[in-house]
Amino acid sequence: MGNPPDAKVSNRTSVTERRGRGADAQWRTAITKIEPNKILVRGYAVDELMGRLSFAEAIYLILRGELPTPSIGRLFGAALVASIDHGVTPPSTLATLNVATTGAPIRASAAAGVLGFGAFHGGDIESCLRFLASGLAEIQKGRSYRDVAGEMVTGCLAHGRIPAGFGHRIHTFDPRAGRLLQLARELELDGEYVRMVREIERELQSRPDADERPIPLNVDGAIAAVCGDLGFDPGLANSLFIIARVPGLIAHAHEEHERHQPMRQIDPRDHVYDGPPFRRLPETRK
Repeated sequence: MGNPPDAKVSNRTSVTERRGRGADAQWRTAITKIEPNKILVRGYAVDELMGRLSFAEAIYLILRGELPTPSIGRLFGAALVASIDHGVTPPSTLATLNVATTGAPIRASAAAGVLGFGAFHGGDIESCLRFLASGLAEIQKGRSYRDVAGEMVTGCLAHGRIPAGFGHRIHTFDPRAGRLLQLARELELDGEYVRMVREIERELQSRPDADERPIPLNVDGAIAAVCGDLGFDPGLANSLFIIARVPGLIAHAHEEHERHQPMRQIDPRDHVYDGPPFRRLPETRK
């Protein structure tokens, strides 16, 4: 029996497509080039980057395609440090601990933590960046920051929502957010996104919630503002949180293996911190 008519058409189409593609059938990447004895990351030899770029600067390079200036590298590194860990209570850390207590290896435990990131944990950076961009679109029409911020806050609160990048279940003032925006100002890297987030912050401070609890700018909001002023695509924004938090997840998984009995029931309310007390950085670290 011959092929059914549909099969003939399908075969004929696939052959035509293969002939038509030619050299264009090759797919492309602009990130890393590998040749015998040579590795180029965004065009730079990786062995030349080693010892000359910090890890944060190398991350910026591979994400953005160009080297950061020293000031941008410092600010970007600070944004990563800000999210490196937040104790044992976040859902991602609990996911890591619960997988680690089964005896799973560190890679699986950390992966479980990464899978624990969602819209309400680790997803606010992109949401806030897009939120700020929507406000700046109104600013470009000639409106004032104050008026736009007021409308944005009113719109969120009217729907029972806190603006993305604001509020915290523990902190009434997020020290990470304050320091990051302070550093952006010191390095003269604060621009329209930082100004927009600051205006929204002031607006929220004038409108406490029903419990009179402050609604602070959180670290996600501060990172979003910095990312906006550095020109990051919103689609990359949440990746900063993932990159920053993985070392913390690994540390928790390793501690779980080393300090606790397997298959334990983990209640974050029962934990006690027994690490080093508060200490200052050496004066040489500036």
